[in-house]
Amino acid sequence: MSDSTLRRFGVSMDESLLAQFDELIKEKGYENRSEAVRDLVRNALVNQSWEDDEQDVAGSILLFYDHHQTDVMQELTSIQHDMHHAILATTHFHLDHHNCLELIVVKGKAKELRGFSDQMISMKGVKYGKFTVAPVK
Repeated sequence: MSDSTLRRFGVSMDESLLAQFDELIKEKGYENRSEAVRDLVRNALVNQSWEDDEQDVAGSILLFYDHHQTDVMQELTSIQHDMHHAILATTHFHLDHHNCLELIVVKGKAKELRGFSDQMISMKGVKYGKFTVAPVK
């Protein structure tokens, strides 16, 4: 980014919130507050953009589940087959005798992928799920 496109603006913040923010900046390894604020703004814009149901997005669905739970693997596979057109790749990890971690890379319309991920994340036997996306431009 060239200096000619940079614009400065001021931000007022409670002293204790600023101290917490500075600690976060230090932990994450940002060079300065500006870099951290830019990342926060980018993240907020990405989150906002995928709220548009027709926005094309790409991302991942992370599922952590007990494969001994009644029919969980069969149901997950069935749901994924119904959405094969949106799935770019899947990776399945056996974490221990009971627990599996599955990563599904997806691309499609935000609304469709949100419904797809919600359907799997809310299944009985899924202990944790997370859907992350970014707009495709």
